[in-house]
Amino acid sequence: MDTIAPDSRLSKPTKTFLSHQHQLLIDGKWVAAASGKTFSVYNPATGAVMAQVAEADKEDVDRAVRAARRAFDEGPWRKMTGSQRGRLMWKLADLIEQHLEEFAEIESIDNGKPLAVARAADVPLTADMFRYMGGWATKITGSTIPWSAPNEFLSYTVREPVGVVGQIIPWNFPLLMAAWKLAPALAAGCTIVLKAAEQTPLSALRLGELIQEAGFPGGVVNILAGYGETAGAALAAHDDVDKVAFTGSTEVGKLIVKAAAGNLKKVSLELGGKSPTVIFGDADIEAAIPGAAGAIFFNHGQCCCAGSRLYAHKNVFDRIVEGVSGEAKKIKVGPGLDPATNMGPLVSEEQFERVTGYIESGIEEGAKIVTGGKKAGGDGGYFVEPTVLTGTKPSMKVVREEIFGPVVCAEPFDDADLERIAKKANDTIYGLAASVWTKDISKAHKMANLIRSGTVWINCHNVFDASLPFGGYKQSGWGREMGGEVLANYSEIKAVTAKL
Repeated sequence: MDTIAPDSRLSKPTKTFLSHQHQLLIDGKWVAAASGKTFSVYNPATGAVMAQVAEADKEDVDRAVRAARRAFDEGPWRKMTGSQRGRLMWKLADLIEQHLEEFAEIESIDNGKPLAVARAADVPLTADMFRYMGGWATKITGSTIPWSAPNEFLSYTVREPVGVVGQIIPWNFPLLMAAWKLAPALAAGCTIVLKAAEQTPLSALRLGELIQEAGFPGGVVNILAGYGETAGAALAAHDDVDKVAFTGSTEVGKLIVKAAAGNLKKVSLELGGKSPTVIFGDADIEAAIPGAAGAIFFNHGQCCCAGSRLYAHKNVFDRIVEGVSGEAKKIKVGPGLDPATNMGPLVSEEQFERVTGYIESGIEEGAKIVTGGKKAGGDGGYFVEPTVLTGTKPSMKVVREEIFGPVVCAEPFDDADLERIAKKANDTIYGLAASVWTKDISKAHKMANLIRSGTVWINCHNVFDASLPFGGYKQSGWGREMGGEVLANYSEIKAVTAKL
């Protein structure tokens, strides 16, 4: 299939990159897929093909894992000091910043997000993650262990890299999710096979070029593009992979666990969510309204921690719904490269059908559309209006299942008992995030204690930092990303005892 000429608004470096032959990074070299197959990458704002990318499958996974194994067992990577690894990661961060505009454009045309968002958030946070984790490379320590009885032994622990890591990343934050996975694994001393999402492989491939430029030894980072059913499944099941890390849907996460059982490889999972936004009657309404709107409409609602269940006290419910709906109506939906755009298209036709199907399901089950609910942006792109639903019930699919789009279900509550309110917020199979809005600091912290989720935001939502652990309770996953906690995903602890 022929590709369409790149958008005239793109910079020359981005146009040059798009014109490249997009191959797989294996053992420090760019190579074609063993099968010779390629697949098309589409611009979600137009539906047009903008690149052809080599399609990895099992044989390519085998090649990449062999390269990672050699780099771990025989290569220089594991023998490098933490300081040496950290300096390489800082150099990579500098290169990412130097190419900020190019990466922002690639993310915008590949994922659909507004260029301004990618420029202000995705790319700077990516550089920050490599710097933060580069600092950790010299601080992965063990401890001396005091014995509980008189003894003649010295015991201590050391943390060692887990080995070869398979990493599978999603399409909602393609570059940033690559950093969330790669940076801590590199800091720990692991070698990696990273599979980018088939919908959005371009920024990971460009990152691979900078990894080479930064001077990482061959085989330390291998980057594949391909489908989950082939390349992803082969990576998760591979007997020479010591650990697999996955970010994506809970349904696929369960398949990852089954695939990993063959050699009992370690597994970490950052999965779905159905996060509650709880607004009390004493909240700062002028702050809560844009906060609740941003909680669901940021990144087109394609966030695992999106505030997709909105609970507001009956005394302020009408004001909140009216305000959030007003914020939704102000959102300019359009192509990500358009400077006026506040919300871009959904990532793919499949995602468009999924989100619009959920909206139709909500209407069929009795929900009322306050605003939105329709296709936006004319023909050609995967645009959906930001949507507010009321009249929903806990049994409805739109309330129970992750939509992963700009759709929020709003429901009033009339209760002063925090445990009953928390029970409503916790009424989900997920436990990734939540936000609580109140001026009463005591009430806020009591609610944070009662809500069962990996993150609770107070009077804010979607606030991240490289230092903050992120992950979920229940079916929102295993383990944590970011912060010092993530290093447990990529290291083994060894106890050593010597008789004195």
